[in-house]
Amino acid sequence: MTEDTIKRRAKGLDRAFDILDFLKEIGQPLRPNDIASGIGSPKSTIYELVASLLERRILETVGKDGHVYLGRQLYFLGQAHLRHFDLTREADHALQEIVSQTHETAQMCLLNGRKYTVALMREGERHFRISSDIGENAPIPWTASGRLLLGHLSDQQIIDLIDPDDFILPDGQRLPLETFLAQIRQATLDGFFSFDSVADTFTHCFAAPVRDAQGISIATLCIVAPRADAVKNYNDYRRVLIDSANHLARRINE
Repeated sequence: MTEDTIKRRAKGLDRAFDILDFLKEIGQPLRPNDIASGIGSPKSTIYELVASLLERRILETVGKDGHVYLGRQLYFLGQAHLRHFDLTREADHALQEIVSQTHETAQMCLLNGRKYTVALMREGERHFRISSDIGENAPIPWTASGRLLLGHLSDQQIIDLIDPDDFILPDGQRLPLETFLAQIRQATLDGFFSFDSVADTFTHCFAAPVRDAQGISIATLCIVAPRADAVKNYNDYRRVLIDSANHLARRINE
């Protein structure tokens, strides 16, 4: 295999993942033409890649108008990943324990490239529902977890990672970079961060890092609670969350 062939295949693989990521982000079936426009790729390339992904059941057709969407083969691949990936399995047990002790919604959160995402969630034992969409990307500066997941990076690496527009909060105000960096350094020292959610007006978010053997935060465990309950039970929620995150870290680093 020549070097040019290897490069072409690698570029095609990148484009294939662009297709999957775009469909995941849009959340609905699309025609190949729309996908090509959305990711800025030639239509001929996208049609060729879509045909290949359909053949391998990574994509599947939807309806009779040429729309395609994520295929069931991805579900089976995901299940195989979950069976192998200790963090996910162990984290689910940790979230159940957090809910049983606090009755609040518990989450495991990760970085997804240049964004933040909720990877797992257990809803709280309340009459009203506090939840997030699993796998939906959000700007890192909007999140409590973001202050912990970036702690191993230098200031310049953090600046290079985050899209400047992601510092614009939902209320239109811009979070100063200096404030964000200072919060990251303090949260890393504390092994904990919490704040009133910037995405709504009624919840408070708690986050604690799950660190690997090198001390890098590979995930966070979080509690999302009504603000009044967060104030009332702050110390208890903080203790439960930190204890759970440390226990999870010990389990996956054994």
